[in-house]
Amino acid sequence: MAFWARQISIWCSSVKISNVANSIQQLRKTHRTWMQLHELSVVSLLCTDNQFLQRGLKTYQSVSLGSRLQSTNSSNGQIVSSESDLLSPVNHCQQQTEVIPSSDTETLYEVWEDTPPLSALAEISEEEAVQIVAEPPLPLGSFTLRDYVDHSETLSKLVLLGVDLSKVEKRPHAGQLLLRLDFEKDIRKRLLFLKDVGVEDNQLGPFLTQNPYILAVDMKALETRVAYLKSKKFGKEAVARMVSRAPFLLSFSVERLDNRLGFFQKELGLSVQKTRDLVVRLPRLLTGSLEPIKENWQVCQVELGFRHNEIQHIVSKIPKILTANKRKLTETFDYLHNVMGIPHHILTNFPQVFNSKLLRVKERHMFLTFLGRAQYDPAQPSYISLDKLVSMPDEVFCTEVAKASVKDFEKFLKTL
Repeated sequence: MAFWARQISIWCSSVKISNVANSIQQLRKTHRTWMQLHELSVVSLLCTDNQFLQRGLKTYQSVSLGSRLQSTNSSNGQIVSSESDLLSPVNHCQQQTEVIPSSDTETLYEVWEDTPPLSALAEISEEEAVQIVAEPPLPLGSFTLRDYVDHSETLSKLVLLGVDLSKVEKRPHAGQLLLRLDFEKDIRKRLLFLKDVGVEDNQLGPFLTQNPYILAVDMKALETRVAYLKSKKFGKEAVARMVSRAPFLLSFSVERLDNRLGFFQKELGLSVQKTRDLVVRLPRLLTGSLEPIKENWQVCQVELGFRHNEIQHIVSKIPKILTANKRKLTETFDYLHNVMGIPHHILTNFPQVFNSKLLRVKERHMFLTFLGRAQYDPAQPSYISLDKLVSMPDEVFCTEVAKASVKDFEKFLKTL
């Protein structure tokens, strides 16, 4: 019994010594691990982020491997140090060591570098929501071009030229046309062509506002129509005047332009030169409807009683009479001829009276009648021409024609 008690005492002592040795070894291992982590923190300040990542991963693997080797060898009574597997931080900063990426490093790189974007359904804070600037979407359909100006380079540049889109969009299919056109490919060359013809820069905006369809006309057709006008002996200044004052002129085919010129020569009996002068002074005669022209010609001839040559003379002096309102034309003639007693031949010599306001003619004639100076016969003394009657301002009319003051004229108007 004494023998076995002594053996048990020796065995217990050896176990306690072994436990103390293992505890000391574990403390040393823990101390080395924290020292290595401290070195890694220093390396992170000296090396690049990528080097630090590779350094940390390899050190972590080395420490883990060393711990496993020590636990395995300690069970067999052997202590193996893992210090030989660790990288020196100083040497690593001086010379990069090739590291074979493992599955752990690849995963870590994906997490750190390839961070996926936020989901569209992810919740965000109110501050982030306020900072979001969203552009308004392009409307699928609209009744106004204003909704497309911010999205269309073509519309933006046309606005800068002075085009009134609020008027353009009222014309049939004009808005769709402008949205389909490209400014550089379709519009620029036509603008340059119009400038070559003679349209001024400040007239391009109003021109396109009235006739946006010219932007879709073929360039060869435009050049052909200008060449036709020049072939008819219209000078460069005349062509520029006609195109600027009648924006739809170049939208007409050569055949249609030729028919219009032929109408004024044959139906109205005008000569070639008078026809040319007529359309240069009022080029919209070539683009407007022919019905009011035919009607006014018949009114002058049948209802007003002018002869054919008198109508030709009136038209050559006042082309607007061909497009004047029929009612206004007949009322003005009735007062001049039937009330004031002016014959046809005097009206033919002063056709400008038909462009004047009828109210002005009445007021001045009644004032002259009140003063006893209403004399319109050139053969009589104190003759007053129709030109002076309607063209002079009130001050000049009162002092030179009526021989009265402006106050007297104003007092007389108050009695009417």
